[in-house]
Amino acid sequence: MRIGIDLGGTKTEGIVLGANEQVLARRRVATPAGDYAATVEMIVDLVRQLERDVGRSGLPVGAGTPGARSRRTGRMKNCNSTCLNDRPLLEDLEQRLGPRVRIANDADCMTLSEAHGGAASGARCVFGAILGTGVGGGIVVDGRLLSGPNAIAGEWGHNPLPWPRPEWGEVPGPLGWDGRYGSIEAWCSGPGLADDHARVTGVHLRGEEIVARAHSGDADCEATLQRWEDRLARAFASIINVLDPDVIVLGGGLSRIERIYRSVPARWGAWVFSDSVDTPLVPAQHGDASGVRGAAWLWPDPDP
Repeated sequence: MRIGIDLGGTKTEGIVLGANEQVLARRRVATPAGDYAATVEMIVDLVRQLERDVGRSGLPVGAGTPGARSRRTGRMKNCNSTCLNDRPLLEDLEQRLGPRVRIANDADCMTLSEAHGGAASGARCVFGAILGTGVGGGIVVDGRLLSGPNAIAGEWGHNPLPWPRPEWGEVPGPLGWDGRYGSIEAWCSGPGLADDHARVTGVHLRGEEIVARAHSGDADCEATLQRWEDRLARAFASIINVLDPDVIVLGGGLSRIERIYRSVPARWGAWVFSDSVDTPLVPAQHGDASGVRGAAWLWPDPDP
């Protein structure tokens, strides 16, 4: 048995994963807003509650977090939950729970989950992307998470949107929270989709409203959705050109838009450096639970 924790901006989920991928216990709690000390306390309490649920103690803990842990300083970096930045999260958790904690980026955890018994099971090279409030990514090769010497492997969302279209106002593009203009995240996240629609039409709608109205025949919303799909196609084409993964798996709220699994691959061939593109684009099999499941997979099961 091992514990998985998915630390989100508004809620945190924890599970105990047992033999044969069986979820033995599950809890969800609110994430303290902007309070680092309370966040650490919440994670510790959640671990102890889960252990009580299964009558065990000292279980290994994997935690998926926004951002990543700096290999140079040991402190968190690149977290859109900014109270975590420059904080020694792993060390603070180990001080409370002992040396049985591993942490990884939440997109890495989703990708790891889908590579092990998920939508990418059996694939040698997997690229996983989260499309939601932000845009994240992870890479798994031969079943192992690739993090890199800087702990940023897969962070495609903070690259510039490739092949920008000036006629769509993509140069220089919107300013992101990371201080950069025109990033993939700034264009392709849920807020990016909504901001683009407001910029072009003057109408402020949430991403899900844009999708629903497009499906009902609203021409402006359909145009917004097609611009977004075109941007996704360019962004994924750059990944295919560099990594050429066996499969691309999508998680996050925007991954539920069913049409993108047809429309985006239909577009990306214009930018992929190949005579044909055979890369499947698929939704995460484990849905919203994939991140917490992948966090548990940061440890091999010590007690099958």
